[in-house]
Amino acid sequence: MIEKGMETPATLNRQVQKMFSDIAPRYDLLNRLLSCGQDQYWRKRAVARLSPQAGERFLDIATGTADVALEIIRNVPPGAGQVVAMDFSEKMLELAQQKINTQNKADFIQLESGSAESLPFEDNSFDGTTTAFGIRNFSDVEQSLREMHRVLKPGGRCVILEFSLPKNSILNALYRFYFEVLLPKVGRLISKHPSAYTYLPETVAAFPVRKEFSDLMQQAGFMNVIYKELTFGIVILYTGTKQV
Repeated sequence: MIEKGMETPATLNRQVQKMFSDIAPRYDLLNRLLSCGQDQYWRKRAVARLSPQAGERFLDIATGTADVALEIIRNVPPGAGQVVAMDFSEKMLELAQQKINTQNKADFIQLESGSAESLPFEDNSFDGTTTAFGIRNFSDVEQSLREMHRVLKPGGRCVILEFSLPKNSILNALYRFYFEVLLPKVGRLISKHPSAYTYLPETVAAFPVRKEFSDLMQQAGFMNVIYKELTFGIVILYTGTKQV
């Protein structure tokens, strides 16, 4: 069991890294199954909000198996965009590379190993950054936001997808039963990991959302920060820009 908040950032990173490496072979299957296929819709909404243009360069942080990176490339003219897809799990990156090769997108997506708290890129390097369902796992959320802001070009866009809990009391109760009781059981059965899908609802419940997270983005330097609830508020799409 990962006790976030009880470990040093370095120890927490190693524990989360191992957990995601362990579940990597069944990661895509579980995403589709446990979200009833909604995860693909959420990623499409995020990329639509990013609004990638020809000739732009993007950074997808905590890319997993590169679903968002591939969606970005599908939304620019053929050969007219570049994505750096970064993750701290080598196993995830191996699976991402297989998927990228299968879809013949290796010329447009570059895989990198790295940590969100210390991005290995120069200032003003990207037109946009994306993070889908990863930021709540970062050991230092505020530092990772500052890093995203640093590597963006002036006018660059930051798009973040993250889980939340519905505000409606009835929906909240129903969703929490699914999220805290059913999901961990199904996740354990399929992933063969004892705690990964218990860790998920625990981190979602503890993570700052809506205005609280928007305030963190503003404190990191982002302008025009807004958020939009998706699927009755179980997912929130945050966006912000770097001042020109």
